[in-house]
Amino acid sequence: MISKNKIKEIRALERKKIRVAEGLFVAEGPKVVGDLMQRFLPKLLVHTQQWNAPEGEWEDIVVSEEELQRVSFLQHPQQVLAVFRIPDDQHDDFPMDELSLALDGIQDPGNLGTIIRIADWFGIRHVYCSHETADVYNPKVVQATMGSLARVKVSYVDLKELIASAPVDYPVYGTLLEGNDIYKEQLSANGLIVMGNEGNGISPELRKCVNRKLLIPCYQTDATHPDSLNVAVATAVTVAEFRRKMF
Repeated sequence: MISKNKIKEIRALERKKIRVAEGLFVAEGPKVVGDLMQRFLPKLLVHTQQWNAPEGEWEDIVVSEEELQRVSFLQHPQQVLAVFRIPDDQHDDFPMDELSLALDGIQDPGNLGTIIRIADWFGIRHVYCSHETADVYNPKVVQATMGSLARVKVSYVDLKELIASAPVDYPVYGTLLEGNDIYKEQLSANGLIVMGNEGNGISPELRKCVNRKLLIPCYQTDATHPDSLNVAVATAVTVAEFRRKMF
């Protein structure tokens, strides 16, 4: 059984202010929780008897399905909810010999979570977010990553300073309307791929840092063709082309 106060404490973690103050975030479902337990330290597990809870130095509460519904952020709860500790946000040294992602003002939690999942699929270990990007520990972001947060390091940095720390000729890619057709360009095995805000694209300041401009061409010739791709879709297309040209 779970107390009303405990439910209130967990539900409060939907707000970034509380997550930051408490240093905690929520994840749900056997797959997501199981993956995240490989990297993050749980403080609390709330689960039904159906879920085989591992033993450890954390609080463990067994609940009914009705009680889990009351505490869950999901419309259809999935056996387990975990409260994890947020690690110190100290990013590793910028990996110059790898392909990394930079997210400039991505606002939608679903987009951010999906991009992290895409990064994981294509073997990208580092995602750098501007401070204007949505909080990676938002419950909606965590769920959208489907556990990829356990394998992809996400850091919040000043993107201009990050790029400035790289050599002058370091490849900094960005998808822009004035860019070159990505399918005709020579792409490097390392570099930073900048993806911009859903509505405004890459910010003007950061566009100045892009030294290799790319365009995902639209093959719809009708005058009413779409103006742009969803940023998560554009990220998948872009990263897939980089990986394809590695072989």
